[in-house]
Amino acid sequence: MSQAPHSTLDTSVLTQIVDDMLHLAREQGASAAEASASTGKGLSVTVRLGEVESIEYHQDKGLGVTVYLGQSKGSASTSDFSRKALSETVSAALTIARHTAADPFAGLADPELFAKTFPDLDLYHPWSIDADSAADLARRCEAAARESDPRIHNSEGGSLGTGEGSSVYGNSLGFMGSSRSSRHSLSCSVIAEDRNGGMQRDYWYDVARAADALATPETIGRTAAQRALRRLDARKVATTKAPVLFENQVASSLIGHLASAISGSSLYRKSSFLVDSLGKQLFPEHVRVYEEPLRRRGLGSCSFDGEGVATRNRDIVSGGVLEGYILDSYSARKLNMKTTGNAGGAHNLTLQPGKASLDELLHQMGHGLLVTELIGFGINMVTGDYSRGAAGFWVEHGEIQYPVEEITIAGTLQGMFQGMRAVGNDLLIHGNTGCPSILIDEMMIAGD
Repeated sequence: MSQAPHSTLDTSVLTQIVDDMLHLAREQGASAAEASASTGKGLSVTVRLGEVESIEYHQDKGLGVTVYLGQSKGSASTSDFSRKALSETVSAALTIARHTAADPFAGLADPELFAKTFPDLDLYHPWSIDADSAADLARRCEAAARESDPRIHNSEGGSLGTGEGSSVYGNSLGFMGSSRSSRHSLSCSVIAEDRNGGMQRDYWYDVARAADALATPETIGRTAAQRALRRLDARKVATTKAPVLFENQVASSLIGHLASAISGSSLYRKSSFLVDSLGKQLFPEHVRVYEEPLRRRGLGSCSFDGEGVATRNRDIVSGGVLEGYILDSYSARKLNMKTTGNAGGAHNLTLQPGKASLDELLHQMGHGLLVTELIGFGINMVTGDYSRGAAGFWVEHGEIQYPVEEITIAGTLQGMFQGMRAVGNDLLIHGNTGCPSILIDEMMIAGD
């Protein structure tokens, strides 16, 4: 196996394409316009039971333009970068704008908020790995899991993925910004079986901007095996109310629910349980949630958002109080506020870790449920009602007693936020969200 040839366009070429698109928009009568162009390439390899199962190369490119006729808006996109295609794409966007009602809140971002400096965030670390070498790393990952214990009798495979890309955004108010980034991942998923034929599956992975920042294949494989093995002989528990400790990997979903509830589109549509919550005490005083878009090598890092607005590190929650929403220009205008530089979403949203280890949190909890997996999506963002399938471990006297499965945990996000008794020191960053383990005072646990 050898690496397929790739070609990509550098940011200077993309910048010229975006500039051409904006010029065409002005020529065809747009009062304002914005455009973005991107290219990317990558490799993905999966092995199962030591054999290569799939090799995928991808190479893509795209160009999108939004034009304004006054405050009527139209958008169109293409993957053809020829001059003829650019002109036709602008024409299509203008046709849409002519048939769209004017929206008083539509328009480009305030130019005073555009990024003026573009710090090097160290996001681009291409990995010139070929398919043979990628398969070898994935194979090592899976082998470490399978060889760690005879009860690991089957595998869903080990996978390695690598990709890099370039993007440029510009608008008719004079902003032009570019970025290059890379993303690499390694994962493993295995199945453990006990003496009675009961089987459990679990996985582990790592993801990073630079390949040398990934955990070793052996570490990832052994972790996946350990997570599957500890779930063997799982049982149900009786329905009860008890404290619930969310392991860091699943605890990040709670921060994701917070981000959804305070996003501009949810707020102006009145479809969030946190409407008009700015300045209110939502969490205990020890809780801090912050956004860090300027973090070096962060998977959500960027110096400007999808509208060219400068990003900045800031607190979302401080002392348990909601300090800020997550807004783009449109939602900010709808709410009579200013954009927070979040066109495209939050950037490296993180729950500040506490001082307690996971074992210390277990002892603090005393008895209750340690959740290591969440199933389904039973969240009502309008009311805050929360109900999800779960699996994990039952805890008594601060010690794990046995694994549990086929249970449901329920409550409200309002109550869960207020009931965050403690936050662990085991911060886990596996993407755009960083979160340690979270101990919740009490939830309903439905089992037998």
